[in-house]
Amino acid sequence: MIGLDTSHVSIFAVLLHRHQAEDSSSCLRGITIGCAFPGGSSRMELSYSRVDRYEGELIREYGVTMLSSIEAVAEAADVIMIESVDGSTHLEQFSKVAPYGKPVFIDKPIATCLTDARAIVALAERYRVPLMSASSLRYASALTESLEHTGHGDVIGADVYGPMPFVQGQADYFWYGIHTVEMLFAIMGQGCRQVHTTCSGNHEVITGTWADGRIGVVRGRRQGGSFGAVIHRERRSDHVGIQPGGKPYYESLLEQVVYFFRGGISPVAPEETLAVISFIEAAHRSKETGKPYDLQAPGDAFR
Repeated sequence: MIGLDTSHVSIFAVLLHRHQAEDSSSCLRGITIGCAFPGGSSRMELSYSRVDRYEGELIREYGVTMLSSIEAVAEAADVIMIESVDGSTHLEQFSKVAPYGKPVFIDKPIATCLTDARAIVALAERYRVPLMSASSLRYASALTESLEHTGHGDVIGADVYGPMPFVQGQADYFWYGIHTVEMLFAIMGQGCRQVHTTCSGNHEVITGTWADGRIGVVRGRRQGGSFGAVIHRERRSDHVGIQPGGKPYYESLLEQVVYFFRGGISPVAPEETLAVISFIEAAHRSKETGKPYDLQAPGDAFR
């Protein structure tokens, strides 16, 4: 594990090591955090102020060995999780582990600009590194179960909502906005061609128009709120509320990561990950100009 500056470090450690202690048939059984590099970003207080806490927890609670470099972790580990909360550090970190050719999960966001995201995917292709990046909200059980029920026809649109606080040191929508955008892409798939952002006080609305004419909307609240969506199908619209209770979405994500580690195939294609980053970057540009931004094919450059 690389980058011990996010609550995901603690959450994943609890989930992984709990299943080792239990007589469990979970796919998580058999995988533990063996070593880590603490990392930390001087750009973000939410990074450098938390490293010591999570480093101490991994050592104290789970006996994780701390190594002196990213390369040492890449050498020692079977698989790698880049958890650094500052997404702008991910390209540099991935460039150090890619030559080892081991499966890598990069926690959201894969990067905080499309240029870096493309560079990461290019490095993965060059070194034949199995690569996965995703938000946990993509795998919230209420959402995945709703998407499995196709009896009311194809998806013709979606409205997704959630908390969208901003934080110093991270481009606005890459912090929490990526959760709702990933939910939108899980529902709608690739093919967004235009993005338009509207801001009003504590509210953000990002509207995407797909190549086939479908429309997907992300609504964010700067303060508070819960995650959810309305999925519009040909014959009915279904509300999906992401509520506490049931299987935590972090566990659902971790299961997908473990399947990926074992099989070497990401459930989220690199092209879709690039399309998500492209959407978010376009939302930033639209916010700055007040005008819609047109996109080319998913993962391609802006016009």
